[in-house]
Amino acid sequence: MSSPRQADDGAAFAAYQSSFSEAPGYLNFASFGPPSSAVRDHVAQLLETAGEGAVGASSTLEGEDNRAREAFSRLSGFPLEQVGLTGSTSLGLFQVAFGLSGGTVLVGAGEFPSNTYPWLRTGTVGRARADLMGAPGTQVTPDVVARHLTDDTVAVSVSAVDFRTGYRVDLAGIREVIGADRLLVVDGIQGFGVADLDWTLADVLIAGAQKWVRGGWGVAGIALSPQGLERIEPLLTGWTGVTDARRYDGEEHPPLPGAGRFSISNLSPYASGAFAEALELIESVGVPAIEGIIATHAKALIDQLDAARVPVLSPRERDDRAGIVVAGLPGRAADAHAALAAAGISVTLHGPDRIRLSVHATTRSEVLGEAAEVLAAFA
Repeated sequence: MSSPRQADDGAAFAAYQSSFSEAPGYLNFASFGPPSSAVRDHVAQLLETAGEGAVGASSTLEGEDNRAREAFSRLSGFPLEQVGLTGSTSLGLFQVAFGLSGGTVLVGAGEFPSNTYPWLRTGTVGRARADLMGAPGTQVTPDVVARHLTDDTVAVSVSAVDFRTGYRVDLAGIREVIGADRLLVVDGIQGFGVADLDWTLADVLIAGAQKWVRGGWGVAGIALSPQGLERIEPLLTGWTGVTDARRYDGEEHPPLPGAGRFSISNLSPYASGAFAEALELIESVGVPAIEGIIATHAKALIDQLDAARVPVLSPRERDDRAGIVVAGLPGRAADAHAALAAAGISVTLHGPDRIRLSVHATTRSEVLGEAAEVLAAFA
């Protein structure tokens, strides 16, 4: 018999699952995660508040930023004063990149472009320069990082989960290899909210709302260690990232002491509110519970693909992967993608040879076999 705590957990998870209504064949969470009814309802409520324009409406809407920061702080493990908001993961990475005055930054050559272009751009203006590691498909392991370290390396920038394969980076191992003096910058968008990682190993963590968090577009959480706050200049900041922001005296104000210094302007309260609602929904059941179900679905999908003789290009060990499973279909991926779409199954096409499938805690188990059956015809 379940204990009262287990019963409560079961009820919480049932409420969590019932809040989502994505199509039965949705296997594309690494692209974007359909928001819950709780998120949609909250945004509608905020729009109604704005539409009515009653006294105090502005304060109510602006309060959504604080809700989102507080929830991001709790889930990331960073103190609230070290947590801020920015417009997207890409924007946050640009702000961090331009904040480093020099040296080289190690970045995997196969990183998603949002984690490459900021460092390429800063190198052209004489600030931090990119030093690319490996080739597309190379896993950014501690050993790979160690082989590329030089005396000029000031930071390493990695994705917590590789968008291309679902490989889960060994943050603790990389932290140990680079030491305490170099910065560890982590793009968390493919893992935050669904991977139970120690995010505080990072000196910078940035994670947008639109993928696994399922909070829509227009906002990202950014968290920095004390060392990150000390060494990254708030070069790309704005009037909302300084002290006494509402004292309009025509003079330059000093940056805020915490992560709020990376604010450029007021964010949309609808985006911040959606982010807060989505993060609090994750908290209602806990990341470990969500991660456990995703791991079960990912393994089941791999088993189904194996049975259908479809090559799997993602890590097979649970500790090495997150919710992404990639099927290899040399020269036939586009046709397979079209066949999946015709069957009502949403996935991502990665070039001529790869199909990326991504599962969540709300994924319907039956669709895993259905997807494998379609792909079997192209293997």
